[in-house]
Amino acid sequence: MEKISSTLISWASILEPATPAQAETTATMPFIHPHVALMPDAHLGLGATVGSVIPALGAIMPAAVGVDIGCGMIAVRTQFTRQELPGYAAPLRESIERAVPLSAGVYNTTVTLDHTVERVVDLESRAAEADFDPAAYAGNWRLQLGTLGSGNHFIEVTVDELERVWLFLHSGSRGVGNKIAQHHIKVAQRLNERWWIPLPHKDLAYLVEGTDEFWAYIRQMRWAQHFALLNREEMMDRVVTAFEQWVGADVERHEEINCHHNYTEQEKHFGKQVWLSRKGAISARKGEAGLVPGSMGTASYVVTGRGNPVGLHSSPHGAGRAHSRSAARRLFTREQLRASMAGIEYRDTDAFIDEIPMAYKDIDQVMLDAAELVEVRHTLRQIVNVKGD
Repeated sequence: MEKISSTLISWASILEPATPAQAETTATMPFIHPHVALMPDAHLGLGATVGSVIPALGAIMPAAVGVDIGCGMIAVRTQFTRQELPGYAAPLRESIERAVPLSAGVYNTTVTLDHTVERVVDLESRAAEADFDPAAYAGNWRLQLGTLGSGNHFIEVTVDELERVWLFLHSGSRGVGNKIAQHHIKVAQRLNERWWIPLPHKDLAYLVEGTDEFWAYIRQMRWAQHFALLNREEMMDRVVTAFEQWVGADVERHEEINCHHNYTEQEKHFGKQVWLSRKGAISARKGEAGLVPGSMGTASYVVTGRGNPVGLHSSPHGAGRAHSRSAARRLFTREQLRASMAGIEYRDTDAFIDEIPMAYKDIDQVMLDAAELVEVRHTLRQIVNVKGD
């Protein structure tokens, strides 16, 4: 842990110079209480740093929540061990790729599965309670439920240190969540400009608690967070079905964890009720289960929170980028990606070069840095990886 300033504390040992500078700017906002916590996977983000935990009194910066509202991970531990699996995994990968629409802008064509319909009805009811129509942002939002997206979102079959099989995936609120976030970022910017509020960066524009605009954002953000949670559940149901068909037996869900890492909640820290935004960080209250994925081809971790008060009961959400996507494409090759994915069933394509492990921080170092924040329960190694272009 390093105290960078009176309002910025860092657990990151790997930081490019621009990242702490960006976090320091966020930490100067007048409503921060008591400090911003920089997680070990921190890297540059839109306005606020990815991998930062931002407690605010009476205000929220929509860009500090992020544009993929509610993005997070879900994992299910099955009753199977690696030795019980079929030897050839390509049919499973291909089955998952058929069951879950992949890539940016790719969605379902219909909503027919019973569990999908039930979740859509739930979201329709919650939208009515929140007094808004998600179709105003994305007319096809129902078709987006149960879809993965692209970038660092993934579906994996993994095994832990006891060779037990876990199903694991990472995704968020898709296009509808992005459009909700973008709308409210612009609302905050317009209001701050109207009120002559000086900002160190336009993406640190904030909404003031008690205003109609603040509560509209809260209602819609909470809906998007729930969409993201159900989106992961929906995909997991489809992955489980594909896995069952592959192994020829039903899956018993011995353990299931579903957690956000781009979201805001009201929490009490250092004696005051704050709006705590975790942008690329998970909740890590004492005894709380969490998930910290590595990059493509590296380990992921099932963790338990230590409830570190200075860390604002939070932990990193993954490895964190070390190189931008464009830089990674310049620096690395498809042959290097193949070497990194040796022994893992995946779709061999140039599209994933910017997801190569070397484009990310060393996940083992990230977890060492996080030792005061979480305890590692299980280390997961991939045997199947599914991603969108």
